[in-house]
Amino acid sequence: MTIIQLEYLLAVANFGSFSVAAEHCFVTQPSLSMQIKSLEGELGVVLLDRSKKPVIPTEAGAAVIAQAREALKEYNTIKEVVSVLKGDVAGRIRLGVIPTIAPYLLHRFIPDFVAKYPKVELEIREMITDDIVDALKRDRIDVALVAGGTCGEGIVERELFDDRFYAYVSPTNPLFNKSNIRIEDIDMRDLILLSVGNCMRDQVLELCQARNSVPSHYNFESGSLDTLMRIVDCTSCMTIIPEMAVEYVPSERRNQVKTLLKGASSRKIALAVRRTYVKTSIVNALADTISESVRRSVPSEHH
Repeated sequence: MTIIQLEYLLAVANFGSFSVAAEHCFVTQPSLSMQIKSLEGELGVVLLDRSKKPVIPTEAGAAVIAQAREALKEYNTIKEVVSVLKGDVAGRIRLGVIPTIAPYLLHRFIPDFVAKYPKVELEIREMITDDIVDALKRDRIDVALVAGGTCGEGIVERELFDDRFYAYVSPTNPLFNKSNIRIEDIDMRDLILLSVGNCMRDQVLELCQARNSVPSHYNFESGSLDTLMRIVDCTSCMTIIPEMAVEYVPSERRNQVKTLLKGASSRKIALAVRRTYVKTSIVNALADTISESVRRSVPSEHH
């Protein structure tokens, strides 16, 4: 039994496919299949039900996989301990980022992170929160930038900074002439939201104490805040945007950005990892770089 065999077994269990697992592990499918077959031969049991699509573990396979996760955790911990003792921050880290963060934050810290930690290979994927949680639990990504409090059990969130909410209002909306908007003054029929699956949609609905079934003048769904703002520009609607997006509003439309008068009108930006994740040196480096980039680029009174 080898570490490689256990890694290949977990990859198939996580992805439900030999071909996808092989691609993830950067090996050919026959090579991966042969290693798992050899492991099954050594243990004397069938670990994966290949007749199912996706491939699923057998009863024996589920037990072995549970132990394999623990074994690989301890194995990776050894490498992490040695890396820390040597003062190295190195290795590959796969980062998931939600769509309401990616366009406004990635470019702020990536150049600094790459320059400061040249031995780290950074892979980035934009994903909605549900997919991020699933990917973390299945080891498809290592860490994620999310809105705090959205990942649930089994995931540890490390808060980085607060990101206030603002209203973005059409010039033809009745609230346009107000510099500060009370939540209770918002007509939910005028409020356009991100599509279902985006955690910021749920946060805005909670902020407004509204139900998902609130009728709107426009039946419009998008995963992009920029698209919502363009719709506001050509209608009499409004939407809610995070502070990190405000600086990207064109100067001629900056008067459409309004402060929300509510103490809790913000979200916390956090790094999320599995409870069993061990590459703490890279996560710490990532957290420190992001926090420093935000301190440099955002007025201190907001953070």
